[in-house]
Amino acid sequence: CRSVSQVPVAEGKSVQQTVELLARRLEALGADKQGTFGVDCETYHTAAALGTQGQTGKLMYVMHNSEYPLSCFALFENGPCLVADANFDTLMVKLKGFFQNAKANKIESRGTRYQYCDFLVKLGTVTMGPSARGISVEVEYCPCVIANDCWNLLMEFMQSFMGSHTPGIPSVFGTKHDSVYSPGDTMVQYMELFNKIRKQQQVPVAGIR
Repeated sequence: CRSVSQVPVAEGKSVQQTVELLARRLEALGADKQGTFGVDCETYHTAAALGTQGQTGKLMYVMHNSEYPLSCFALFENGPCLVADANFDTLMVKLKGFFQNAKANKIESRGTRYQYCDFLVKLGTVTMGPSARGISVEVEYCPCVIANDCWNLLMEFMQSFMGSHTPGIPSVFGTKHDSVYSPGDTMVQYMELFNKIRKQQQVPVAGIR
């Protein structure tokens, strides 16, 4: 099972410098680099709602994860997660009369994978367009697929390099109870993280004229 969370940028540091700081902490623990990863997310509006003034259209998020190269994930907020094959992207083009791609909202996280004993850690830089918007940290405890059985172990490991920024238990864990954790649960966590970062960018900064 996995935890996906955001780490704030360190005071006086850039996004990249903070990622490098986290990487040094992991390497000091003995973690080894194991290649790279990428997760991306495109937002689609329901076309029917586009012509309805005063109403917010339902959003669908189409996502990809390099860990699952043959799959595509389609998620609704507070709704189901559809796992399809990679041809789903072609289907979305054919459905443009029903779903409109909000291209300016594409967001992705890319970075380095680290292996430490039974843990897999992915440090990612979250970008929208050309600019870095935040930092994602995904931590997986590989031997366990029952979320509630390993959360305490996950949290203890995360504290070793995330310190006070160690996250609380993900909301998706609360609905799993004793059932098997799935790839869709990881994508839900990324969707929630990306939406959180999008909203942070929309908050005006006080004092700027």
